[in-house]
Amino acid sequence: MAELRNYAAPRSLAEALQVLASGPATVLAGGTDLMPQSRSARVRFASTLLNIQGVAELRGVRRRDGAVEIGALTTIATLRDDPAVRNGAPVLWQACDHFASDQIRNAATIGGNICNASPAGDTLVPLLVLDASVVLASGGAAGILERRLPLSEFLTGPGRTARRPDELLVEVHIPVPASGWVDRYVKFGTRPALDISTIALAVGGTLLDGRLENARLALGAVAPTAIRAHDAERVLAEGPLDRARIDRVVDAADATIHPISDVRASDWYRRELVHNLLRRMLTDVCPN
Repeated sequence: MAELRNYAAPRSLAEALQVLASGPATVLAGGTDLMPQSRSARVRFASTLLNIQGVAELRGVRRRDGAVEIGALTTIATLRDDPAVRNGAPVLWQACDHFASDQIRNAATIGGNICNASPAGDTLVPLLVLDASVVLASGGAAGILERRLPLSEFLTGPGRTARRPDELLVEVHIPVPASGWVDRYVKFGTRPALDISTIALAVGGTLLDGRLENARLALGAVAPTAIRAHDAERVLAEGPLDRARIDRVVDAADATIHPISDVRASDWYRRELVHNLLRRMLTDVCPN
């Protein structure tokens, strides 16, 4: 990597994209992931450090045209306190309420948490259940160009995403769930909030006559990225959510995950957590 030589602090999105178009740059948002990783040499700065904190247009939450739109610089604390998130995307609100500490929530941004692409990223699991997409912007001769990707396609590996070097993640787009939508989020760690997730689970769907329509199930810290368990979702949608179906969903989820052993838990323990917590969540959604 090149030695850090330049520092840029643009005040507009157009200025930020101009910096990215001019050569390699490391993007600084809240810094709660980037700074510790740079000190431990897990991340090395590019020749330019691009501080986007001053780009006000990347902040805020809007509910528009049947969607919740979240600017990439919106902090976790802001999301936790926003009624549009609590009412329109409650599973994301639950995750924000269990995100690190007050100090970190006040600085960490949703865009940074997504771009960090940790398999244990707290917002990733609920965003996958909400079928979220991300908006990426780049500068061009015709002005600002945008493209949208489903979050599941944006996350490509541990710490890796589909963002191009000249692009900036500018917005998260969440379709507001239909009437009758229910969801649950569980994060397991030594402490409820301060720890990195040992595992995280989220489930959502439209509850109708004892069955979960349009079912979605996402898991974190059990694969190279946060993932949707599509086979388990298909089992969920096949019929009433009774004990036998819950057992089949758990088996399908177990076949999807690939947990590792690390300082927080063994692979065996992570599987046991998935089995037990998923069964508990589904029973809570539709008790029989």
